[in-house]
Amino acid sequence: MASAEQIKALLKSHISGDDTHFLSVAMQVAAHEAKLGHGKLAVDLRAMIDAAKIHRATDAVTRKPTPIGQPRGELANLFEVSYPQARLSDIILEQSIEDQLKRIIKEQRNFAKIRDHGLHPRRKLMLIGPPGTGKTLTASVLAGELGIPLFVVRLDSLITKYMGETAAKLRQVFDAVRDVRGIYFFDEFDAIGSQRGLANDVGEIRRVLNSFLQMIEQDESSSLIIAATNHPEALDFALFRRFDDMIEYGLPSHPQIVALLKSRLAGYSKLIKRWDDIAHQGEGLSYAEITRAAEAAIKDAIIHNRDAVSKDDVMRNLEDRKSFHSRNHAPS
Repeated sequence: MASAEQIKALLKSHISGDDTHFLSVAMQVAAHEAKLGHGKLAVDLRAMIDAAKIHRATDAVTRKPTPIGQPRGELANLFEVSYPQARLSDIILEQSIEDQLKRIIKEQRNFAKIRDHGLHPRRKLMLIGPPGTGKTLTASVLAGELGIPLFVVRLDSLITKYMGETAAKLRQVFDAVRDVRGIYFFDEFDAIGSQRGLANDVGEIRRVLNSFLQMIEQDESSSLIIAATNHPEALDFALFRRFDDMIEYGLPSHPQIVALLKSRLAGYSKLIKRWDDIAHQGEGLSYAEITRAAEAAIKDAIIHNRDAVSKDDVMRNLEDRKSFHSRNHAPS
């Protein structure tokens, strides 16, 4: 059972409305029960604490513009918060990537059991690959599967020109990681994770990277930290050993293009009998670009009062995406 001091601390934090301290003491009680061998009680307490943290994060989303973690400052300016409903079945991936994500989800769902045996579930992930290949969607899928909020870190608010301010804001982010269980997503991570020896590097960015390395090393929260980059070659080598898993994304294969098109055109594809030619037309495009092409074909059918799209409709829109891609990625 909780000690007298823990009971008094719980009551004081409840009376003062300090939810963060209340949940911290409650977690201490759960840890104490686990040490006493009361495993079932410890698991139940931790589940209740996680549910309470999720409820607080959900309130932060629905009570806009109330800042998240208001006592700690303007954290709302550092995050875009959502509560995704996406599931693993909603995303087309290589089998090896899908297997990695299933393993992460399974470990997270057995979080307390794994920790009770002195081990740590995978929860620090580095996603590598070209734009539009599913990195951001992966963060949403993990949040949806685990029923926890997604916090996208706003790098435009995090990184400032003032000495020391970025590192201070990064400290606020990691305080939130500790206090509210969720997915914390750093997109375009090379903005703060670039190699410390690069010739065009500046002292402030080096300090920010050093701060990040220290904070992620010390972090023992129940949140998941996900960093995504299109340029892994620019990342400092010291970063890689701080992450539990590296997941590398690529452009979709021929079978994946077919599966993606069938999924996105569901309900509008009754005129399409042969998918191979369409898939061939989509080779070289990302998942996002193929999705946009399929949606463009559907919108065109809706505008012209058609209840289906044709093979030519889809191929034309895929060709448009290829032309757009070539114009915007041509060497200058």
